[in-house]
Order: sequence, then C-alpha cells, then structure tokens
Amino acid sequence: MQPGQKAVVKKVHGEGNLRQRILDMGILRGTELEMIKKAPLGDPIEFKVKGYDLSLRQSEASLVEVEVRK
Repeated sequence: MQPGQKAVVKKVHGEGNLRQRILDMGILRGTELEMIKKAPLGDPIEFKVKGYDLSLRQSEASLVEVEVRK
C-alpha cells in the first residue's frame, strides 16, 4: 500500500499474542483502513482504522492481508 490508499482487511495471519494484539487494535476481517504515512526508513507505518490513527511496525503490518481499493 501507498499513503492515501484504502484497503479492506481480508485476513490476519500469525498466531499467539501478536495476532491477538493486532485483532485487539480493531484490525478485523472486513475492516476498512487507510495508510496515512510510512516513516522514512519504512518503520513504523501509520494507518487510520475506525476513526483513529494507529502505528504498526512493518513486521506487524506484514501479517495483515488486505485488498486495496481503487
């Protein structure tokens, strides 16, 4: 994804505490999110999810499978 793009969450991969942490932040299947910005070195990445801003590490974001909206 690029800043300004919107997407819908298709699946959250991973297991255990990390997966549960992502789900607890509101990143659930069917949720729409928008990439706001990516830090200069690519980590962290800021998203808008359910009306609030959320920063994820690259390693966390890579576990979220999305379908980008055009």
